[in-house]
Amino acid sequence: MLEAAADLLRSNGIEAVSTRAVAAAAGVQPPAIYRQFGDKQGLLDAVTGFVLQNYLQDKRQAAVTDDPVQDYRDIWDLHVDFGLEHPDCYILAYVQPRPGSMPPPGRESLEILHRLISRIGDHGLLRMSVKRAVQFAHAAAMGFVLSQIRVPPGERDPQLSEVMRESSIAAMVIDGSRQPAPSDLPGRAVALREALVADANGELTPNEKALMAEWLDRLADRSAS
Repeated sequence: MLEAAADLLRSNGIEAVSTRAVAAAAGVQPPAIYRQFGDKQGLLDAVTGFVLQNYLQDKRQAAVTDDPVQDYRDIWDLHVDFGLEHPDCYILAYVQPRPGSMPPPGRESLEILHRLISRIGDHGLLRMSVKRAVQFAHAAAMGFVLSQIRVPPGERDPQLSEVMRESSIAAMVIDGSRQPAPSDLPGRAVALREALVADANGELTPNEKALMAEWLDRLADRSAS
């Protein structure tokens, strides 16, 4: 049933993935769709996860080398390639159906990005807090893909993704070959915050850790502004 739904999504778009159409394509009765997926939203979430599974596996593998900044470049490229090759699935995964929510596959992808940005912060290379950098990187990549989905393939600038990717890195990452940060305080604050999170046996209580993390985030973001 998921393969049938994925074929409908690729060929005819989101509106084509109805319970009746999927049942007909899969050779089953509509009640079988409801028994397995609950409702149409459950079906859409399941087919999104089905189409995304290979992309998410590639993204997990790309984000585990010794160079987290290069890993960021790799997952940016994977993200853009997937979005332009599977625009309807991308919209299902990343465009929130209602404020404050995100489909499960999109959340997993965002968690991978968060772990990667945390590694950059752990190296003392961020100009801002991990939280702000994750939101910035996610907005930059998603905004770029959604803008390009609207552009006919033959009219897209093939170099624009690289320009956007490197601009996002320059905004987030301390790099001596580019404009330096006003001070090294952001990188130090973020690195200390990530070390604090990773220290399971430290002297601070959970409340003290939370307060220290709040202070360090404030220092990182104020210094980066």
